[in-house]
Amino acid sequence: MKAIVPEELIPHEEYERQREAFRAKIIVLKQRRRLSIGPFITMVFENRETVQFQIQEMIRVERIVDPVKVQDELDVYNTLLPQPNELSATLLIEITDEGAIEERLDQFMGLDHGKKVAIVADGEEVFGEFEGGHSHETKISAVHFVRFRPTASIKKAVADLTRPITIRVSHGGYHEEVPVPGSMREEWLADLKDSG
Repeated sequence: MKAIVPEELIPHEEYERQREAFRAKIIVLKQRRRLSIGPFITMVFENRETVQFQIQEMIRVERIVDPVKVQDELDVYNTLLPQPNELSATLLIEITDEGAIEERLDQFMGLDHGKKVAIVADGEEVFGEFEGGHSHETKISAVHFVRFRPTASIKKAVADLTRPITIRVSHGGYHEEVPVPGSMREEWLADLKDSG
C-alpha cells in the first residue's frame, strides 16, 4: 500500500473544521475492520484511511507543525500499512477492570512470540507476525502490530463468501476463534488489491 505523504495531510486549521465528519467516517470504516476475538482481544485491520486518521490525530494532539517532525510521524505510522500481499492489524489486549489490568495482561506474556494468532480457511492457517519491541521477559504491551501474509488459497477463500474463514488466538489458557464477517473480508480484498 502506498505510503502517506505530507501533501495528503489536511492542514491543521482545515482538519479542525473537518474533524467531526472525518472522525465519523473513520468510526464507520473501523466497524467493518474491527473484530473481537474473545473477551480480551480486539483486532483492527489497518488501511490508508485508518492510518491517516491516526496521523492527523497525533499531529493535532501534539500540535506538530515542524515539517521534520511531521515526517517523523509519517515514517512511524506508514509502517502500519500493509505491504504487497499482506494484511496488517493493530491487536489490542482490552482489560477494563482496572484492578485486574496487570494480572490479566501478564496472562498474555509471550502472545507475540510463536504461532499464536492465525487466519484459518479450509484447515489452512497463516500465522500473524508481530512487530518486535512491544514486550520483554517481564512486561507485555496492551497494543501490538501484526502482519499476515495470506497464501493464494486463503486469498481465494477470502473472496468466496460461501467458505468460512476464522481468526484464532491460542495462547496459554486463552483459546478463542471467531468467524470473519463478509464486510471485513471485503475490506481485506481491497487491502490485498491495493497492496499488490
